[in-house]
Amino acid sequence: MPTKSKVQEFLKEIEVEDLVSNFQVMGDDIYIDMTSHSPAMHEKKKLEVAMKQAFASEFGEQINLKLKITSPELPATPVNEIKGKQIAGIQNIIAIASGKGGVGKSTVAANLAVTLAKMGFKVGLLDADIYGPSVPTMLDTEGQKPISVEVNGRNLMKPIENYGVKMLSIGYFSGANQAVVWRGPMASKALNQMIRDADWGELDFLLIDLPPGTGDIHLSIIQEVPVTGAVIVSTPQHVALADVRKGIAMFNMESINIPVLGLIENMAYFTPEELPENKYYIFGKQGAQFMAEDLGIPVLGEIPLIQSIREAGDVGRPAALQENSKISEIYVKTAQNMVESLVERNKNLPATEAVKITTMAGCSPKK
Repeated sequence: MPTKSKVQEFLKEIEVEDLVSNFQVMGDDIYIDMTSHSPAMHEKKKLEVAMKQAFASEFGEQINLKLKITSPELPATPVNEIKGKQIAGIQNIIAIASGKGGVGKSTVAANLAVTLAKMGFKVGLLDADIYGPSVPTMLDTEGQKPISVEVNGRNLMKPIENYGVKMLSIGYFSGANQAVVWRGPMASKALNQMIRDADWGELDFLLIDLPPGTGDIHLSIIQEVPVTGAVIVSTPQHVALADVRKGIAMFNMESINIPVLGLIENMAYFTPEELPENKYYIFGKQGAQFMAEDLGIPVLGEIPLIQSIREAGDVGRPAALQENSKISEIYVKTAQNMVESLVERNKNLPATEAVKITTMAGCSPKK
C-alpha cells in the first residue's frame, strides 16, 4: 500500500514535484493536484497518461490515481498601441512561419489547409511569400487569374479555389518565369491588398504562409492583420532550430505579443517506401521536441520525410489528400493538435490586435 512519504519520493524521482500543488493518500486512492507545463489540451492529456502509467508501474494496477490537472497561469497580456481592424467573416488568422528557408514550410501550410478543409472547416490560404510564391504550384492552380467581383459596392478580388481551399498568391499576378523585384513597401502594399481587397467570405481559418526569416513582410502582417496565433515549422537540424528561436522571439516581443500555438517538426525522420516501419533520423532526432520543451510550447506534429510528399506537391495535389494513407493520418492529427491549441489560446487570451512597431532595429515607425 502506498504511503504519503513513498508517493512524495516517487514524485521527486519522476521529476514532477514542481508541478504538484497538493496530494493525499487514502488507502489505494491517491489524489494529486498538479499544473501542466502547457495550456494545450493534448499536453494535459499526455501528462495524465504518463502519470497513470508511472504510478501503476511503481505501486501496482490496484491503485486508483485521481488527478486534477489545471492549466498554468498565463501572464497578463500587454495592451497594444492600436486596435486591429478585423477582417469581416474571418474567425481565426494563423501565421505559418519558419526561421529559415528550405524546411518545407509552404508544403506544411498547403497540407494543413487541405486537411482542415477535409475536416469540414472553411479555409483560406494566403501565400505571403512575395519573392518565392509556391501555392499555385502546390495546389494545382498555376495560370489561373483572380476575377473582380462587386461586393457591397466595392470591387474585390475573388480568391482562386481548389480542394475546398480559397487562396490568393502573388504568383497569380506574375508570370511563371517572371521575377518579382520589389522593395519592401511595394511588397507590403500588394500583400495588404490581397488581404483587405479580397472577397474571402466566411472562413474558420485563414492560413498565411509567411516568407522565411523575420523581415518587412512579417512586420506588415503584424501591423495590418489581427493574427490569432503563429505556428512555427522547422526540421530537427541544429542550424534550423537556432533560427526558430529568433522567429519565436519576434512573436513573443512585448510590442508584438502574438501567441505561438506550437511547433511542427518537418522532415522529422525518413521512412523508405519498401520499409514503412523503419525510421532514419537524417537531420537529427527530436531536436524540435527538445526545443519546444525548453520554450514551453507544444509540438503539434512530426512530419516524416516521404518521397510521396514531394511528388504530390510537384503535381499540385497535396499528400494529405491521399485517402487512408499514413501521411494523411499524420496531418489530420497535426491539424487536430493545432485546433486544440487554438481553442485553449482563445479561451485564455483576448483577441490579438494588429500592433504598431516603434522600436525594431532597421525599421521606421509606422506613421
